[in-house]
Amino acid sequence: MIVHAWAVIFAMMALCVWQPLFILLAIPIIGARQLGLAIIMHEAAHGGVSKNPKLNDFLGLWLAGAPIGGSLKSYRPYHLLHHKFTQQPEDPDLGLSAPFPITKHSLRRKIFRDLTGQTFYKQRLNQIANALGLNLRKTGGAENRATTAREAVIPFLLTNLLLLIGLTLAGAWWVFFILWLLPLATWNQLVTRLRNIAEHAVIPDDNDPLRHARTVRTNILDRAIIAPYWVNYHCEHHMFMHVPCYNLPQAHKYLEQNGHTAKMEIQTGYWRILDRASSKVDGATA
Repeated sequence: MIVHAWAVIFAMMALCVWQPLFILLAIPIIGARQLGLAIIMHEAAHGGVSKNPKLNDFLGLWLAGAPIGGSLKSYRPYHLLHHKFTQQPEDPDLGLSAPFPITKHSLRRKIFRDLTGQTFYKQRLNQIANALGLNLRKTGGAENRATTAREAVIPFLLTNLLLLIGLTLAGAWWVFFILWLLPLATWNQLVTRLRNIAEHAVIPDDNDPLRHARTVRTNILDRAIIAPYWVNYHCEHHMFMHVPCYNLPQAHKYLEQNGHTAKMEIQTGYWRILDRASSKVDGATA
């Protein structure tokens, strides 16, 4: 998966160096592979990248999380709390799903901020400020937040500097900005939001393990530009969180053969979920 993600990214870069007309096609494909790197870091958080814990964490950080600004060390305990308290008040990811449904106007604003880089800019600015110890409330936990931010910012800057140097030595310095940072700041932000909405927003039952996470049936286009590396099998992942992501389709098949999928929260396509997530009427109370 790591080799595949980077191979796709560099292949699209090479294609655009050869023929810049492919840039508009490359941005969503690369942005989706950047989400793929986040999914690989997620696998590493569950120990699923390698049976060797040190190798698992090394690969999950330096070849997956760090280039896109993720910190495996801080993500793992946070994410395991999400599994322990899914959709409960203690769930650290509850803020990603609780506001939904929202209005269509609100969703369009969020998508606009994602695609124009505003979301990325705000996230990175806050992360860097925290890493430098700026804009932090002088309350308990400020030092921990600064440490956590530095654990993400320093590897992010190092890996991106190496990528810039490598592309410059290859005679294509502009590729770093147009075909790495631009997809990361735009399309990757959008598909990350789509992923978050699809996984737990507007679900039928907060307390039912078969219906508090959602599986999405996808087509080849979805998998290419929205949902790489089987991330769409999220209900199965919550049922069997140590099953590697590449075995989740098989888990789904077994569940289907035993009559369980009829009781699961399963939808077809991401746009239908977005329609449900933006079904709130303007002026209505939540």
